[in-house]
Amino acid sequence: GIYEINTGSEIIYTDTNGRYVFYGNLFDLDKGSNLTETRLALLNRVNFSDFPFAQALSSKRGTGKRQLVIFADPNCGYCKRLEKDLQNIRDLTVYTFLIPILSPDSNSKSRQIWCSADRNKVWQNWMLQNTLPSGDGKCNSPIDNNLALSQKLGVRATPTLFFTDGSRVPGALSSEAIERKLNEIYK
Repeated sequence: GIYEINTGSEIIYTDTNGRYVFYGNLFDLDKGSNLTETRLALLNRVNFSDFPFAQALSSKRGTGKRQLVIFADPNCGYCKRLEKDLQNIRDLTVYTFLIPILSPDSNSKSRQIWCSADRNKVWQNWMLQNTLPSGDGKCNSPIDNNLALSQKLGVRATPTLFFTDGSRVPGALSSEAIERKLNEIYK
C-alpha cells in the first residue's frame, strides 16, 4: 500500500489514495537495509560510456585499465584531499570534469587550468602543491558544457565520483574505499 514517487533526485512515498505523503528514508528492518538508498542508487545509474570524455582532464596511472569520472571544483578542499588519495591508486584513468560551482574564483581557475598548455600538470600542481594556475583563461573551454552536464546528472556537490558500473558517490572517498569499489568492478 506504499507507492514511490521519483522526483529525479529524491523519492517521496504516498499511500494508495494519495492522502498521506512520507518524505525520508524507508527501511526494511528485517533485512536491515535502506530501501530508499538502494532504489536511488539504481535510479541514478549512468551509462559510463556516454560521458563526453573530451570535455574532461584525463590522467593515467599505470596501465589505466580501470576508469573513474570525477566532477570537481578547483576550490574544493575535499577534491584536493581526494586528488592526493588518488595518487595511491594504480592502473587507473581519471577523467575530471571541471565544474566551478563554489565561487566566482572557481570559474577563473577552471578556465585557466583548461586553457593551459599542459592542463593536467597545472591541475595536479594546483590540487597537490597549491601552485596557482596562471594565464588569462581565454580559450574555447568546455566549462559551460560541464556545468550543464552536471545539472543534467543532478551533481550538486564536489567531488562526485562515477564508476564504470554506472554508480555514483557524492563526496570524497578514501583511497581504500575507491580501491575496494574498483576491485568489485574489475574482478
